Amino acid sequence: MKHYKKLFLLILIITVVCVSCFSADRINNDVLTENSVKTEENLYYEQPKDVTVNGRDFIMSSLPSGEFGGEFITSTIGEGPKTFNPWTAKDATSSEIGSLLYDSLLRTDVNTGEVIPNLAKKYEISSDNKSYTITLRKGLKWSDGREITADDIVFTWNEIIKGGFGNTSTRDSVTIVGHFPIVEKIDRYTVRFTTIKPFAPFLRFLTEPVAPEHVIKPLLKKGKRFFDSYLDTTVNPKDMVTSGPFRLEEYVPAQRVVLKKYNDYYWINQKKQRLPYIDKYILNIVGDLNNELLKFESGELDIISVRGNDAARFKENENRGHYRLYNLGPNTGTMFFAFNMSRFNDEKGKPYVDKIKQSWFNDINFRTAIDYAIDRDSEVANILNGVGEPLFTAEPTGSIFLNKEIAKGHKRNLQTAYEYLKKSGFYKDKNGRLYDKFGHPVEFDLYTNAGNTERESAGVMIKDDLSELGMKINFKPIEFNSLIGKLTATLDWDTMIMGITGSILEPHGGKNVWNSNGTLHVFNQRTEENYGKNVLQFEKDINEIYEKAASELNFEKRKEYYDRYQEIVYQQRPLIYLYSQLRLIAVRNRIGNVYPTVLGGAVHNLPEIFVIKRFSVY
Repeated sequence: MKHYKKLFLLILIITVVCVSCFSADRINNDVLTENSVKTEENLYYEQPKDVTVNGRDFIMSSLPSGEFGGEFITSTIGEGPKTFNPWTAKDATSSEIGSLLYDSLLRTDVNTGEVIPNLAKKYEISSDNKSYTITLRKGLKWSDGREITADDIVFTWNEIIKGGFGNTSTRDSVTIVGHFPIVEKIDRYTVRFTTIKPFAPFLRFLTEPVAPEHVIKPLLKKGKRFFDSYLDTTVNPKDMVTSGPFRLEEYVPAQRVVLKKYNDYYWINQKKQRLPYIDKYILNIVGDLNNELLKFESGELDIISVRGNDAARFKENENRGHYRLYNLGPNTGTMFFAFNMSRFNDEKGKPYVDKIKQSWFNDINFRTAIDYAIDRDSEVANILNGVGEPLFTAEPTGSIFLNKEIAKGHKRNLQTAYEYLKKSGFYKDKNGRLYDKFGHPVEFDLYTNAGNTERESAGVMIKDDLSELGMKINFKPIEFNSLIGKLTATLDWDTMIMGITGSILEPHGGKNVWNSNGTLHVFNQRTEENYGKNVLQFEKDINEIYEKAASELNFEKRKEYYDRYQEIVYQQRPLIYLYSQLRLIAVRNRIGNVYPTVLGGAVHNLPEIFVIKRFSVY
């Protein structure tokens, strides 16, 4: 246990430092100065306390008591959630909603990064660092009144996650040298997890949602397809049995998701009144970022993520608009340009990517040329208005595992790019059009999600960048759910601009991206029948690194492994990283108990947030 306390202290120190990870000369200081935007250092969130009242274990807020009632209104771009089933969710919107409907055993301390109890009352780690004993709070209830017990925990892990139902990312991430953890019930409120060897990131995976055994177990007998469709967007809210602070009240496709408070939740305020404070959490589905901006400015939204090119405007209008602008430091996710390197065929024997493009995308010289041709500095200047910096690493710039040497990257250089192309026999004709050594003109499609104007702008700029090499790029923004379908199901895409959420505390959460059989191994995706086939040497190397790093408890030694994986990704370039921006959040003054942090974002403490009735938006 001493080791973990030392690690948590190290995380705290580095996390505070990472608020200023961006180089001063990379930030537009006319827009953002040290004192012009609030940072997480201005607001310290006081963690709630554990209390027992009449035999029931509660989490008691340490914040001032707020007002009950009202609605908190936020938004998402695109077409809305794909599912309300948190165990099958693969997109951010579905996952966000799922986390409000279903709770987890543990959560992250948003001040220190330490893993702390949630549904669990406490946890203990054995001296050999292989067993984790979890004790549940007493008196926890599902929304149908049934008690939450150890049986639900064991069922979730042994039958849903281990059984491969839904999104298998968690199963794959906690499988160590081919062994899934042993999960066993000790008594009604106690569960023990045992790993085959020490596994440094294990506790962070106990933040997975817990399922109601009495509801879902009968459904598993009907098979994976039935489970995948369970809790889809056509579900009757009355049929859902949940444990989170909110329940689904209404879903209007392409318009809104309405969640209502769960009145028997296990959070209370200091007056021992049940939380959440707000009656409803409303997620408006907006078509694109510009529409989202207009809705916030018209007073229809309580919170918005602010783009870099809007930062000056938001700061100028802060008082007039009755909101506060917060700077949460570097984005915890990454944005990248991906190649479809798949060499597999579909069920009819047709290649997912035609053979000519396969040869280009699997050519390291071709990928390197594109990397050198992309003008990241212009993207930062024009898309982010200088509020960010170029990104070259697979880890976000605020990560405590960041490879700082790789993060330095390189400048754009078209001559270098063309030299790499010539190494593989590419050449230009008299009109400047690029051909491969067999005389095929270089032309391919580039996809991203429509409505995300930042990614659309990046796509236009990359198309122009690559045209200077003589390439013809067909840029095709499409609806987000269709994009995810191409990425994870049909695999019929050439290149893509995408983003993946991440963590500045734990790289192992990205195992499903980097493991050769991972569900989000986007650049060389494999269907189940192709697992283990056509694995490239650098994929094997990263597989091995992730296995070794997860079993290493010493932080410095772990960092050496993750430094090496970032180096391999940078050298091989299956994904070309583009830029990282600051996380700027604007929140209405009418919303109380808002304590944004680098680790938790703006509404990590949603049960404690309330609407101040005396405030009007305008």
